[in-house]
Amino acid sequence: MPLPQPHDLTTLVLRTDFGDDAAWEALCAALDGADAYPCATPVSDPRFAGAGIQALLAEESAAGEDERICEVFLADATALAGPEHPLLAVDLFTEPGRTFRVPVRWYPEISANLSIANMDFAEYADAAGPSGTFRGFGDD
Repeated sequence: MPLPQPHDLTTLVLRTDFGDDAAWEALCAALDGADAYPCATPVSDPRFAGAGIQALLAEESAAGEDERICEVFLADATALAGPEHPLLAVDLFTEPGRTFRVPVRWYPEISANLSIANMDFAEYADAAGPSGTFRGFGDD
């Protein structure tokens, strides 16, 4: 079964940790408040509970060509635990399995640029530097 499709000009935020509903709601509220325009398609589906990168890559590779998405942002235990809600960005297309973290503060910029193909996943992943967390260009 393919991953859920994000709404037009948004990216998919997929919940994989179901241990704290209040934390998920706080993350969704932070996403809603991070930008004037909707930039996320949040999905809370228990079938993705504990899903790892390899499982998501397998699901996506089984999808039809017109159902594939290029990246997904995971709301895993790490994202739900911290006040910055550092989502795990996962490349599903160019370098499948490549990841970096992105605090919600930076998510709207990344989502917008990826959804219109203004920038690509690798540019953000490269800018994440040794910490593995994107905090803007040249600020890590």
